[in-house]
Amino acid sequence: MPSNENTATVNDPNRGVQLLEVGAHSEAQRIDNFLMSHLKGVPKSRIYRLIRKGEVRINKKRAKPDTKLHAGDMVRVPPIRVAQPSIAVAPSQGLVDLLSNAVLFEDEQMIVINKPQGLAVHMGSGLQTGLIEALRWIKKEQGREEDFLELAHRIDKDTTGCLVIAKTPLFLKYLQAEFKARRVHKRYHAIVHGAWPEDIREVNAPLLKRDIHEGEKIVTVDESGKASNTAFSLIKSTKAASFIEASPLTGRTHQIRVHCQYAGHPIVGDRKYTALQPNSLTHVKTLCLHAASIEFALEDGRKISVQAPLAEHMRQLLDSL
Repeated sequence: MPSNENTATVNDPNRGVQLLEVGAHSEAQRIDNFLMSHLKGVPKSRIYRLIRKGEVRINKKRAKPDTKLHAGDMVRVPPIRVAQPSIAVAPSQGLVDLLSNAVLFEDEQMIVINKPQGLAVHMGSGLQTGLIEALRWIKKEQGREEDFLELAHRIDKDTTGCLVIAKTPLFLKYLQAEFKARRVHKRYHAIVHGAWPEDIREVNAPLLKRDIHEGEKIVTVDESGKASNTAFSLIKSTKAASFIEASPLTGRTHQIRVHCQYAGHPIVGDRKYTALQPNSLTHVKTLCLHAASIEFALEDGRKISVQAPLAEHMRQLLDSL
């Protein structure tokens, strides 16, 4: 896999001093963030300790965590053992074609892609590839290995729809700040069990993330959790199921899924947050949650608004209802 930074590396970081030449794509990036992207598996606290003790040098000079980098800078990293990266495999031709046809918008700063169902956004435990790794492989095959590609945000593996990929560090930093300031507006479409009451316009319930066993987490409504708020509106309803729109006002893990469950109408196909009960739609095994649109403003004031067509499995289910 290509690196997402344009760097020259001298020596193995597991054996001795590492020298990294800062590429153009890391212009104005903070040294702490630069190191976190290169020292995968090293705890954040240790990275800050290395900087504080002066073991990390920029052009032979000490640095602070917020020191900004410039193209051509040489970063000295002391001997440190890092986790061995997972080895990604080349995506299948089918996945290459699927992703190539899923681009909704692209310019010099970003790609907005209609994420397919069942594809994780990044490679993880037990996964040989993810969406971001596959996109980097595609760019490499196009002779654009130097391109910076990073996830600007994430959506669940089984959720479909709008996902933004940053093509520059500056845009990545900008959009992440916009998310934090809640100036990025996302709308989701979902099919939920039962008739959604029209008077449920908002769910405001704190969410707590728990580890249930290795590599798996579950989110529950808990007073000790983080404040979480989702706005809802009903689009269509039948006795068996409802088609709704959800707008997360906060960005917690599994927020829409858990808030739907809390409202008494879990999402169809959500095996993690749907209690086992006799229901005409329990045969549906695919999560019916779709990131329908994303909207935000750029630094120059231009508005970006992208919509993703409804996932085919959801469209077919709606037609059958």
